[in-house]
Amino acid sequence: MKIGFHTDAFNSAYFGFEACLEWGQKNNVHYIECGLIDGVSWIHGLGYQPHVALYEDPVLLDKKMTGYGLNFSQVDAAYPLSGADGPLRGVPYVMKAIQWAHLIGCPCVDTTDGMGKPEGLTDEEAMSMMKRSYEQIVEVAAAHKVIVNIEPHGYFTTRPEMMERMLNFCDSPYLRMNMDTGNTYIAGQDPVAFLKRFIDRVSHVHIKDVSESLAAKVRGGQTGIAVSHCALGDGVNADNIRKCLKLLRDKGYKGVLSMECEGQAGPMIEKSLAWMRKTLAELNIAIE
Repeated sequence: MKIGFHTDAFNSAYFGFEACLEWGQKNNVHYIECGLIDGVSWIHGLGYQPHVALYEDPVLLDKKMTGYGLNFSQVDAAYPLSGADGPLRGVPYVMKAIQWAHLIGCPCVDTTDGMGKPEGLTDEEAMSMMKRSYEQIVEVAAAHKVIVNIEPHGYFTTRPEMMERMLNFCDSPYLRMNMDTGNTYIAGQDPVAFLKRFIDRVSHVHIKDVSESLAAKVRGGQTGIAVSHCALGDGVNADNIRKCLKLLRDKGYKGVLSMECEGQAGPMIEKSLAWMRKTLAELNIAIE
């Protein structure tokens, strides 16, 4: 398997994207995931945001990343597709992300739904709308040979029966799932059972622990975690993560395990990285 990280780890440090590349190079991590920005933002323009804008030339950025020894495992275009504005704002955003990902050689684009029940829509109306959206998105994804992942992060996607319906919106190898150990747990699901149900559809994995205090406060009442303030191995989800890694090992998963936690400018994600390497070694999982 491959170890990667999401640049969300450095949101509070106000790192620019290149500082994240430097962190990856320093810590011998070769796979990176970041959010995509469709437009301009003053905080990003000033170099205080660790994500990438779609106006940045993907070929030139790829050359810079190669110099640091890093590649994208996935780019994040997770504007909620379940709301009334999903077709208006989310679909064009995801389509642009797919085209950009193709040019930079990134294999996956991450998508999801909204955190709550969509306002003004019944569940069936929202599902019907999302089906049409994903049909349009996957047509573009197939043309560019880029996988579109659905991440459990919201009202629909953290419910296994709804995730199953969504993954069957299109009969295509380009519609798959991004497993998230933290979001499934905080939503009140069993991450191990969730992964087991969809393991044949998984192409990318977010590894995220959950602090005991957060779990006691919101588990079952929240569908996702923006950024986990808990190092991997320090929370109540650590045993579930180990079991998920065993499932992935036994399935022959060779993809990226993308660490997600608040980095504290480095120390917390470095602690997470040490735990990941130690745990993978204990489970006899080779790291590429």
